[in-house]
Amino acid sequence: MKKSAIFTLLFLLSASLFGQGIKSPSEFLGYELGTRFTPNYKVVDYYEHVASQLSNVKLQKYGETNELRPLIVAYLSAQENIDNWEQIRTDNLKRAKLMDGEPSGKKVGIVWLSYNVHGNEANSTETAMKTLYELARPDNAKSKEWLKNTVVIMDPCINPDGRDRYSNWINQVAGTTPNPRPEAAEHSEPWPGGRPNHYLFDLNRDWAWQKQIESQQRMKLYNTILPHIHVDFHEQGSNSPYYFAPAAEPVHEQVTPWQRQFQEIIGKNHAKYFDANGWLFFTKENFDILYPSYGDSYPMYNGAIGMTYEQASSDLAILTDEGDTLKLSDAIAHHFTTGMSTVEIAAQYNERMVDEFAAYFEKATTDPKAKYKTYIIKGNNHPDKLKALEAFLNRHQIRYGVSSTKKPVSAFAYRTGKNQNVSVQDGDIVISTYQPKAVLVQAFFEPDTYASITDTYDITAWAVPYMMDLEAFATTERLSVSEGKPMYAAPEMQLGTTPAAYLAKWETLEDAKFLAEIMKAGIKLRLATSPFSVNGKEYAAGTLIITRKGNTHMGSRFDEAVKAAAQKFGRSLYSTPTTFVDTGKDFGSNNVPFIKAPTILALRGEGVSSLGFGEFWYFMEQELNYPITMVNTDDFGRVNLDDYDVIVMPSGSYGRMLSESRMEEFTAWIRGGGSVIAIERAMNTFMGKGGFNLSRYASDAEQKEASRQSDEEKEAIALTPYAERGSRFESFRLPGAIFKLKVDNTHPLGYGYPDYYFTLKNNGSRYAYLPNGWNVGIIDSEAAYVSGVAGEEAKKTLAKSMVFGVENVGRGAVVYMADNPLFRAFWENGKLFMVNAMFFVGQ
Repeated sequence: MKKSAIFTLLFLLSASLFGQGIKSPSEFLGYELGTRFTPNYKVVDYYEHVASQLSNVKLQKYGETNELRPLIVAYLSAQENIDNWEQIRTDNLKRAKLMDGEPSGKKVGIVWLSYNVHGNEANSTETAMKTLYELARPDNAKSKEWLKNTVVIMDPCINPDGRDRYSNWINQVAGTTPNPRPEAAEHSEPWPGGRPNHYLFDLNRDWAWQKQIESQQRMKLYNTILPHIHVDFHEQGSNSPYYFAPAAEPVHEQVTPWQRQFQEIIGKNHAKYFDANGWLFFTKENFDILYPSYGDSYPMYNGAIGMTYEQASSDLAILTDEGDTLKLSDAIAHHFTTGMSTVEIAAQYNERMVDEFAAYFEKATTDPKAKYKTYIIKGNNHPDKLKALEAFLNRHQIRYGVSSTKKPVSAFAYRTGKNQNVSVQDGDIVISTYQPKAVLVQAFFEPDTYASITDTYDITAWAVPYMMDLEAFATTERLSVSEGKPMYAAPEMQLGTTPAAYLAKWETLEDAKFLAEIMKAGIKLRLATSPFSVNGKEYAAGTLIITRKGNTHMGSRFDEAVKAAAQKFGRSLYSTPTTFVDTGKDFGSNNVPFIKAPTILALRGEGVSSLGFGEFWYFMEQELNYPITMVNTDDFGRVNLDDYDVIVMPSGSYGRMLSESRMEEFTAWIRGGGSVIAIERAMNTFMGKGGFNLSRYASDAEQKEASRQSDEEKEAIALTPYAERGSRFESFRLPGAIFKLKVDNTHPLGYGYPDYYFTLKNNGSRYAYLPNGWNVGIIDSEAAYVSGVAGEEAKKTLAKSMVFGVENVGRGAVVYMADNPLFRAFWENGKLFMVNAMFFVGQ
């Protein structure tokens, strides 16, 4: 009995002491929080320390970055909730109709706090340590009360690679005493800055598209939980007061009154604390809820209260316009306050918050607020595109299937922009809006996003059928949808024993991956520049012709390598015993050119858009898997250009790199047979330069006519009231809209495309048709506008302009791309343009 009593006493003593050893961040790190930036490994160490001391804090590693840094979240709540987390999680998915059954446990709110999605907005990860400590501290009576009915999930750093790039730099350059003067070196980050991740992507634009490894791993976890509140912590300009919700207009029309109301309730609670401390803030400005790929909008479209919190950027300390010094410790205090305030309100409104979450999904499945009730994606789309669509839908848990409804229905046709009758056929993919992810379906598929105002923070058009170029329809009728998956025809392998040539079609990016694979294997091939037929089968321009001639040195490895590459990428492969064609050009014709595997140089560094370069780098390394040489603009003068066939110039300014003499050398290299791909602002490098015909307008008269204003228009502008000054620019706005181009698919740049292409236009720059070149993709009139925000003057300006063009310069060529076909890696249908430019143009 005595031994038992002593054991019980010791157990109780150890239990009471458990958690008392938790150290504050400053104690653990060995320096005062806010006096320097903490490397990611120490942040992880601190989270592990807290979890090791407290049984009601659990850590989960959910992934790893490209640079092998861990991605973690911490779960903290009352012990009972942590012990019952699996039931809380599954109950929540049942409320969301994503699991069968009814919730059986108590109602527990879930708040997810995400920090440092932009690496150089680094104060929030420092805040994440302080917030974890204060929420978990056993003697914090307030947080202990909040956690009785709330689980808090904390991701201390969404972007560790970018953050360490920033924190390592500033810790190296800052002195022992921070210099607050804005011109000091510690406030001038070197290229590319810490904002993006390893591949220089903006992870706060990747929630929907999930192209980056951080997003892919995080969203797998996110969709197994679906929190009720999600907060994304950010930084903004040093002179801006703090921003928190309510969000600015435009707010997507699918956002519910409760979501708007609760944003305001939370915002007013923040305001209470900010007012008490004399801190300035603003709401309802700048940061809207429209583009579905943000850390606030994506959660909103998934039933949560999604919010962005923006703190003025301080680095370690900076002098503001008011003459005050904003310190990192100040920034931490502000983010800490809104984080704690959010948890407080979530706990107070727990019952209502959970009930409204359940009501959101109940309405989604029974009475969705949607103009279009059903989306039909035709089964005759290319199998590669349908497979990509299925993968996209599965990532977002969007349900799809087949329909027994065969009667014709009136529907909007994406490709024509008109209504027509359409019947559902076997093999069509049918998506109903009567499902848990109804709002997300609308956000992704609605042909034209409604924006209450045109002044938006990001792009305003992204509909999946345009992004993937799918033959698709949207109908206001509700069609029955049952489980079922489309069946895809297996790749054809029509092969002889020792063919004279293998033939492969050129239609999608998967064909390009096949090409890259065989080129890396050293296989030589030719390109069909016009249609032909052989053995009674028709082939289009762009067909890859892989002849035995030229590859005989490989022996049997030739056939093995070609077949293996086709199987790896699921390509159909055909063969012919002869190079004598039925119609068209024989394979030995000079019009069936040999395709050399290009050596490619990509420019990066000062003057170059880090995002633009990152999109190209990611594409080449992770999607096409073809080698490139990356060269800094500062080192370009030392490059032997003759070592390269193609130079890629991402959007940027290259005047610093190209002195007059270096431009002459560059031009001579092009004339000698080199190819240049100039994307967006990089086109200005050639504007008005000798030997190039790129211009904004075809003539001075055309430019004068374009800028002509009537006397009435001039007077209206001159008399615009000051308070309405923003309206003067409404008709010129173009924050990201879709236009339908006419495409010359007989040119190598257009191979694999139909005679049209839906482009995502992010700028209003117009370029005249090339007078002595090839205008491969053009906006022929104002009617080319399809969807998104685009002012009338912007549409007028872009009429009769070149978007994709090729100018032959001597034996070489310059490919002009006024729009970036690799934008954020999600505009899938543009990627073949880039491959065509690198592999076919100039050959």
